[in-house]
This record gives sequence, structure tokens and C-alpha cells, in this order.
Amino acid sequence: MPRNPYYSGPVTDHFDGTRFYIKNISRDKTFGDILRWGFGGGKHVWPKHEPAFETHPVPRIEGAQLRVTSIGHASFLIQTGGLNILIDPVWAERASPFTFAGPKRVNAPGVRLENLPPLDAILVSHNHYDHMDIATLNELVQHRPCRILTPLGNDTIIRASIPNARIESFDWGARVEIGNGIAVHFLPSYHWSSRWVNDKRMALWAAFLIETPHGNIYHIADTAYGNGVIFKEVREICGPLRLAIIPIGAYEPRWFMRDQHVEPFESVQIFEDCGAAYALAHHWGTFQLTHEPIWEPPQKLAEALTSRGIDHARFVTRRPGEVFDVPEL
Repeated sequence: MPRNPYYSGPVTDHFDGTRFYIKNISRDKTFGDILRWGFGGGKHVWPKHEPAFETHPVPRIEGAQLRVTSIGHASFLIQTGGLNILIDPVWAERASPFTFAGPKRVNAPGVRLENLPPLDAILVSHNHYDHMDIATLNELVQHRPCRILTPLGNDTIIRASIPNARIESFDWGARVEIGNGIAVHFLPSYHWSSRWVNDKRMALWAAFLIETPHGNIYHIADTAYGNGVIFKEVREICGPLRLAIIPIGAYEPRWFMRDQHVEPFESVQIFEDCGAAYALAHHWGTFQLTHEPIWEPPQKLAEALTSRGIDHARFVTRRPGEVFDVPEL
């Protein structure tokens, strides 16, 4: 059995001593699958550049007000209760281990790094390059220092490049207080992890439940729909959700992507399953990771909402630099 370079710990119901998994859900792609996906055709051409807004976030938002600012792709600034929380910060030009190849950003980040307010916590959901960018994290550690919270094993990856990072790692089920009555819960998602070709599922991945005095926020970084059980459990266990941040993009072709990413009709199903009052879409329109056209995810989201009779104002999209001021429960 190969050695895990990131994490060593006891065997659990989702860790076999080397790799993390979800029983009956984790399915690794074969090399043949990857070749068929890469060379099978059907990939739409994205524009090289898309316009983006640029905003300057206010320093703090107090009390019950909840503002979420889209940075781009899966990066968000959440401001509520006097705290600033940054999720999956990626300011990189490419979502790739290389600076010269890989998915290239088509819109600028909605907030410049130097215009970020002081931060109280950074949440890193998993180690894929569109969610964990070491260069961005290094800039933040130097200029916006704060706690970095991440699932098991990812701390090793980050600390190897940023020794002075104030990083803490947690397993699914953990609850971490960050101040002002706000806490972060680490929850499962139907996904996987890897930085290289030989470390698949050796670091854990997670969704986050941000518990606040004025309604909880459920952030799903990446997930398949699977059997849907985990989303219904959030509704049962975590109480009223004010907001769910749900991925809607990077889903084609379905034969390859359905085990790791949802498509918009499944995104709406998650919205209904978890019982959130509002939802914000993410994971589309910045990096071309898969085959669908750039504007198809929000179009399909609108179709899915209409088909379910859901008010479109309850599940919204925001481009980089745009904000969502979430109504109170």
C-alpha cells in the first residue's frame, strides 16, 4: 500500500489508513476514462476574456446583515456579525500546477488582493488547484494574516510552502469557533482530492456549515449528487439555513463528471433537499474545466428553477465583483 505523505491517523469509516473515501460513492476514474474525456471531442470554445466587475468591500459588516462577495469561480468573501471569512481563495491566472498551461482565468478577480478587508478566517475546502492556490495563500499569510481552516492533510501541503501559516486541519464532524458566536462545521461532500497523479484521495475534502446567530450558511465547494443523503441530513441536523452556496458548473460530459460535479438540475435538488431560504451559485464562468459553454450553467439553472416552480430570486448568480446581500430569515 502506498504511503500517504499528507496525513497519518487511525482508520475510520471514511479513511482506510492511506486514502479517504465515502462508502459506495467514491469512484476513481481510470486512465482510459481520462483519455476518452480528454480526446473524445465535444468541448465548447470559451471566450478568452469576459468582463468582470471590481468592488472594494467595506471593512466590516455588523449584526444580522449578511453580504457575500463573489471573487470568481469558487472564491467568496463572507461578511456578517463583524467577521470576514474568505473561502477557497484563488487569484491565480491558471487553475493548474503550471503557470504556462492549464485552465486560464477568463475574468479578473472581483476584488484585488490589496483591497480585501482584514480577515478573521480562511477556509480551504480541498486541494484541487481551482480551490487551493499556494501563491494566493502565501500573499494572504503575509498581508492578511489569520487562521486557515482546512480538512485533514491539506495543512501539510500548505505548510510545506508557507511554514508560517497559522493553519489548522479537521475531520468531518468537527466544529470550530471563530468568534462573535460564529463557528465552522466540517461536513462531507461527494468529491475527492489530488495535487499530483499519485496522491488521489490522500487529503480530505469538505463542505462547510458556517453557524451564525442570524441563520446558518451551507457552503458546498465541490460535490456530486450521489444518493443525496448528506444534503437532507444538513436540513435535519443543522437547523434553518439562511443561505446555501451551491456549485452549478463543470459538469459535461455527464458520463465522466457525474461522480464529482453536479449539473444545475441537481443543484436545485440540493437546494430543496437542504431547505435553505436562499442559494448562491458558484463554480462556473471563470475557469473552463469541462466541456459545456460558458453561459450554459446559469441558463440551465433558470430552467431548473422554473420547472420546480421556485422563485428565481431565491437561487441567484453573481459575477465576479458582484455582491449578494442575503435577506434575513
